[in-house]
This record gives sequence, structure tokens and C-alpha cells, in this order.
Amino acid sequence: MASEPFVLDLPTVLSVAFSLSFMPIAYYLADYLVPRANSRNRLLFIWHAYDALTHLFIEGSFLYECFFSYTTVAGIHSTDPSFLNRPDRIYGPAYGTGPSARLWQEYAKADRRWAGADITVVSLELLTVFLGGPAAIYICYLIVKSANNKIGAQARGKAKSLLWFVSTILATAELYGGFMTFAPEWLTGSSQLATDNPVYLWFYLFFFNTLWVFVPIWVLVEAKKELQAAFTIKEERSERTERKRH
Repeated sequence: MASEPFVLDLPTVLSVAFSLSFMPIAYYLADYLVPRANSRNRLLFIWHAYDALTHLFIEGSFLYECFFSYTTVAGIHSTDPSFLNRPDRIYGPAYGTGPSARLWQEYAKADRRWAGADITVVSLELLTVFLGGPAAIYICYLIVKSANNKIGAQARGKAKSLLWFVSTILATAELYGGFMTFAPEWLTGSSQLATDNPVYLWFYLFFFNTLWVFVPIWVLVEAKKELQAAFTIKEERSERTERKRH
């Protein structure tokens, strides 16, 4: 099925601008809360602040449209399991009229599943919004706390350990969620994706989604370094202790 042509009208510009607006917000929050001396902490904070804002406000709006925007149809429109067990309704952003509905109607030009209440997508987004978003906020809090020299070393150490523990879980969940979102399409010939349109393919699908691939991989690499450093220090201390005994 050929995708509809890309049209750069005002609603499209506003939708894209809103989606990108959280990047400068995350940057300015990091500028205010995280010392400039630690560039890695600033990058971690910027990413997780952007991650939280995106999950809560953008993907949260998708869930809102899925649960509250619908059209009523005469009789039963499908014999398959129906969303919210309402066979007389079709749910999804396609049937909304507000700004958030328009945003997802725009993205649905690239991935048609986001126009309706795809059960797999909604299930993943429930986890993303209600667990992933708060987890990203918590990570931002831990980054700020771990950089606070006014608290004791033990408190900072606890904050750092929690920071890398929670960020590892979240990064793994982001990668798993991305795979489960797109693997069904890859296995069925990408029937719902607008791969024939370069704007939809490279900007909507590739750019917006691979951010949640490359950055979580980087977070996992950094977490591995932290674990390696911690265990190396522990082993070196154990060796010194054993030498003193002998």
C-alpha cells in the first residue's frame, strides 16, 4: 500500500516542533541542575530528562487517545478480540480531534498502527508511560544527588549504585520495547510502515526511534564500565588484605 504524500502544513510543523521541544528543555534542566565539570553526568541527565518528558507527555497522549477517542459503528465490526471489549467501537488517535490526536495522526502516516489502538502497541506503551517515564525521572534525581558534594560519601555511593542499577534496567527495557514494536513488522514485510516515503522512513521512523536504540546501548556500555571499575577496586582491596595477612 502506497503511503500518502508528505505535506509540510502548519499542523505538521507544530506536531514535529512539539516532539522536538523536549530536547532544549532537557538541556536547560541539565544546565541548571548538573555541574558542567561532569560531561557524562550531564549527557545522562539530558537523555533521561528527554526520555521522561517524551514518555509521559507524548506517549502518554497516545494512551489517552487510545482509551478516550473512538467512533461508534453499527453492529459488531470484527470477530477478533476487541479493544476494551467494545466490539461496537473503534478506538485510537484517528478518531480524536485535539492537538495530541493530530500529532499521532501525523506519525501514523509513517506507521499506521499508531492511528488506532493496536493491542500490542498499547500494552508496550502502558509499561513505557507508567514505569519507564517515572524511572527516567528517578534516574535524573539520582544523577543530581550523586553529584551533590554536600552529602556524605556513603549517600553519594548509594545514589550512584542505584543510578546504574535503574538505568541498566531502563535501557534494557527501551531496547526490548523497540524490538517488540518493530519485529512484528519486519517479520511480515513492514506492511504497516511507510517505507516508500523518505521523510516518513528516515525522519519519523528511523530518527525518532533509533534514538531509543543508540543511546540505551551507550548507557549499558557506561554501566558495564562502572561495574568493572567497582569490582576491580574490590578485588584489589581483597588482594591487599590477603597480602597483609601473609
